Amino acid sequence: MRHVAVIGLGNFGNSVAKSLAEKGAYVTAIDLNKDLVEEIKNSVSLAVSLNTTDSKALKSINIQDVDVALVCIGNDVEANILTVFLLKKLGVKKIWARAIDPLQQDILKMMEIAGIINLEEEMGKIVASSLVSTSLIKNIPLSPGHSIAEVKIPLAFIGKTIKYIKPRENYNVNIVAIKKNVPAINSVGERTFKEFIEDVPLPDTIFEENDILLIVGADENIEKISQK
Repeated sequence: MRHVAVIGLGNFGNSVAKSLAEKGAYVTAIDLNKDLVEEIKNSVSLAVSLNTTDSKALKSINIQDVDVALVCIGNDVEANILTVFLLKKLGVKKIWARAIDPLQQDILKMMEIAGIINLEEEMGKIVASSLVSTSLIKNIPLSPGHSIAEVKIPLAFIGKTIKYIKPRENYNVNIVAIKKNVPAINSVGERTFKEFIEDVPLPDTIFEENDILLIVGADENIEKISQK
């Protein structure tokens, strides 16, 4: 079982900690605010209130033994950076941290941690992509310049197969799944539609009206295929 420490239990940290626990991880949730610790204690493996800028406090819970530490401290930049420094000093194997401004992001990069989360920047990109393209439903960044996106089926693709479209050759993207609306009957006998996800679609799969494509690739290539 993977042991993850989530430090900082604001909205983001709370959500991540609970999601990790639901997925089967052993989660140690940490915050200086006792009310936030109390709120989450029944949803995670361990919830503790302590000052993460104090190395003795961190040692008291054997923080060095976790597989991953995620520092979600938001507004207190100094506490965020000092916590990351102490985690590295204590030998935590892998550290992720949230950055709320470019300077903090640069400092975290210099500290050579495993990953940096910039919620404001990522959400800005998602909103911008959705506004520019009427076909783009959802866009989730995977790495700089690359995303996984939900795209309404382009009109030019309806009735054609993946083999005919050749998404890799023609657009440099991969269609990894297709959401389809399948006719169904509900509990009161009314005709309705039920969403069905065809994962790893075959080359002979025929695109239908109202299909939603799940596409992975470079942002510029996703944008091109969404505008067909």
